[in-house]
This record gives sequence, structure tokens and C-alpha cells, in this order.
Amino acid sequence: MSTTAVAPLTTEDAELLVATARRAAEEAGVTVSVTVLDAGGHLLAFRRDDRAVLISGETSTRKAYTALQLNAPTADLVDAVQPGGLFHTLPTALDRPLLFIAGGVPVHRDGRLIGAIGVGGGAPEQDHGFATAAVEALV
Repeated sequence: MSTTAVAPLTTEDAELLVATARRAAEEAGVTVSVTVLDAGGHLLAFRRDDRAVLISGETSTRKAYTALQLNAPTADLVDAVQPGGLFHTLPTALDRPLLFIAGGVPVHRDGRLIGAIGVGGGAPEQDHGFATAAVEALV
């Protein structure tokens, strides 16, 4: 049985993700915090602008964590936590609570999950767009 190695998310990748998301947010006139986690949920990069709402740092981290744990953009999971949704009874006894607000996006390489980015500080739809732009720049 052979396995194919997939390059992990590197610090350089993480820095590119943060820079791209920040640039997209700045162009939109929005101040955001950005968190990048590797596949194990370890912090690779974090940026909080002093003008951002203090909670935006925790928000971006929880969005990235949620996208990583469920391997899906958080924007796609919002309906899943509503009554009757797939994750309505999902236990929250994980390392940190999940956050089902748009702005968290998993990062894949060669079809495998290698990390996630979370953006917080703008409207959820904006945060999702900034995170998505960053992931697209990495590919």
C-alpha cells in the first residue's frame, strides 16, 4: 500500500493567506482579524488590527476552528445548526466552541484538508469573501 504525501500548510502559506485577506478587507474599507490554523488545529498565523473590535480575534479563530473540524466553509453550515438541521444537537464539548457564522474556510491541497482560515470583523458575508479570496490566492 502506498500513500502520497501532501505538502502541509507552511508558515509562508499562512502569511500569504493573512496578507491576502487583509488586503481584500482594506480594499472594502473593513478592519478584520485573521487566523490561520494548520491541519492539527495549531495556530500558524494571526493578525488583529488595533482598530478591530477586540472580540474579532476570538471570532476569527473560532471560525477557522469550525471550518477545520467540519471541513466545510462556515457559511455553508449556518442552516445545519438550526432546529432540524444536521448539527442541531452537535455537542460543544470540543477544545473550543464551534462558531457557525460565515468567515471560516478550510484549506485543501491535492484534495486533502491541510488547514483553515478564519476572518472576523466585517459582516459575515464580507468575512466569507475575504477568506475565500485568500484561499483562492494560495492555489
